[in-house]
Amino acid sequence: MKPQMAYDRAITVFSPDGRLFQVEYAREAVKRGTTTVGLKFDEGVVLIVDRRITSRLVEPSSIEKIFTIDEHIGCATSGLVADARVLVDRARVEAQINRITYDEKIQVKTLVKKICDFKQTYTQYGGVRPFGTAFLIGGVDDEGPRLFATDPSGAMMEYKATAEGNGRDAALEYLEKNYKMTNKDEVIEIGLKALYEATDKNLDKGAIEMGIVTKKENFRILSEKECEKYFSKAVGK
Repeated sequence: MKPQMAYDRAITVFSPDGRLFQVEYAREAVKRGTTTVGLKFDEGVVLIVDRRITSRLVEPSSIEKIFTIDEHIGCATSGLVADARVLVDRARVEAQINRITYDEKIQVKTLVKKICDFKQTYTQYGGVRPFGTAFLIGGVDDEGPRLFATDPSGAMMEYKATAEGNGRDAALEYLEKNYKMTNKDEVIEIGLKALYEATDKNLDKGAIEMGIVTKKENFRILSEKECEKYFSKAVGK
């Protein structure tokens, strides 16, 4: 029997070295998910996802990896999409509660904290499991473009550019070397190249989903033609 077997049966039990194995297993679910990249540029944030279409029989439009939370905030998910939908619904409710209560848009960081607090409760009580999904949440508020990554544990971190999913390490390596905060087109090109490297240069133009938000434009998911145009320019295919 493996040493950890006595400690991974419930989320409420720490191992002797201070680990919660169920949270670590949830992180593994994220690592098995498709690669997601988020980058800030001078006017906003772009989120790019490889939808990983495994069969030509699948309708690409049925695979949702990027969601609109509010008019100024969107998110991309890596991991269990069913878990992500629950969190997206929760985030949308929190955004609308803020509008009704304060008559203003919710700050991006405030929303991220609320979602992370909710995720954290699922690491603390018996009879539940952690959410097996990680979010890249991008938006524009009074402080400008904001990009956050969330973890199944409820941890959060703000980035200029980052990645999640099974190609995270390769994407981050590319971003560390090449990322610079510049205009929208150049940053999208950097993001697509990072995603291309993360998928071992096996990225299909029809599998890309992109979402973008700027100071002047609400969050929107780009059309297939727009994605293909950016892809051809960045990768040359």
